[in-house]
Amino acid sequence: MRKKEEFLTDREMDVLKQVILGYSNKEIGKILFITPHTVKAHLTQVFKKLNVTNRTAAAIKAQESGFIHPQD
Repeated sequence: MRKKEEFLTDREMDVLKQVILGYSNKEIGKILFITPHTVKAHLTQVFKKLNVTNRTAAAIKAQESGFIHPQD
């Protein structure tokens, strides 16, 4: 897997961190001041880049790979 700075954008990382914390798209949108539709668009890209199909798999893969931690 490529290094995180080459792989996910800063905003994708922000969204993924919130997913790991268990927030819904609507909650993530409020936290990051973006629409739920924009959250979904970022997650679509995250799923593609991580080669997963859902938020749980994305969270697990990101944490297991060591390139993201919710406390970051």
